[in-house]
Amino acid sequence: MPFSITISKLSKHYKVPEREAGLKASIASLFNRKYKTVRAVDEISFNIEPGEVVGFLGPNGAGKTTTLKMLSGLLQPTSGALQVMGFNPSKRPYEYLRQVTLVMGNRNQLAWDLPALDSFELQRAIYGIPSEQYKKTRDEFIDLLELKDLINKPIRNLSLGERMKMEIVGALLHQPKVLFLDEPTIGLDVTMQRRIRTFVADYNQRYGATVLLTSHYMADVEALCKRVIVIHHGKLLFDGELAGLVEKFSAYKTVGVTVADARADLSRFGNVVAQDGARISLRVPKAEASKVTSKLLSELQVDDLTVEDPPIDEVIDHIFTAESVAG
Repeated sequence: MPFSITISKLSKHYKVPEREAGLKASIASLFNRKYKTVRAVDEISFNIEPGEVVGFLGPNGAGKTTTLKMLSGLLQPTSGALQVMGFNPSKRPYEYLRQVTLVMGNRNQLAWDLPALDSFELQRAIYGIPSEQYKKTRDEFIDLLELKDLINKPIRNLSLGERMKMEIVGALLHQPKVLFLDEPTIGLDVTMQRRIRTFVADYNQRYGATVLLTSHYMADVEALCKRVIVIHHGKLLFDGELAGLVEKFSAYKTVGVTVADARADLSRFGNVVAQDGARISLRVPKAEASKVTSKLLSELQVDDLTVEDPPIDEVIDHIFTAESVAG
């Protein structure tokens, strides 16, 4: 089966003017403007199978949104090749646009002053969705996201979470096969984030849709994605299973130990990062984890002991910090 998304040495570069501060430099730039090249995306390559849900991770300015805009046909690549469902996105053929959608958590796509139901009807007309299919899909999505009491209210009168759910319904009414989700849960409370994650997972299962998801909330990624792609400064750093990300980049293990004597000083075994009564958490180098646990068991009265990888968001933060220092 062909890949749903194929990217080969994809790049997007911008020329931006630069000058020093001050009036003199400002006047000089009128006659001799200097430019620098910003490599927003720099020769990244990856493939995504049909039906995969992949996390696309990176700090602000890493090139994630630029990549999604190229994949959805909003931006032209500087170089490289890409295909989505066998189409070249930059040509934006109608057959392609009917099969994809881009949801940006910080952008409104529905009409601000109209009720959501009217905006949904406009989407039906734009995509030429048959009436029966439209009503069935619309009503299913409204039930899944519990929106029945809100669809007749103008979008401007809804809360951020309610607007985001409406945006997602509007973006999926034509049942796209590829979803580009750029921070779909940004600014939402925990309950709303969970509902949207559940909805995306259900849509993926029901329609076999391919999903490329960016998010700064690691709970989104852990709940939805087995595979992650990490980019930084426009370059690809990692492409593989989420568990493999921890294995490759984490230099530490977290050892949790419950001891009989809550006053015991465990700093000689590792870096004490937390303590809750007799339960103490230690951060130790991965290579020394076995030796530390053996010493704990032999030297102290231990009631319980666990060894875990650090949280995913901690690992991601470590990767980006290390890359920034190296750069």
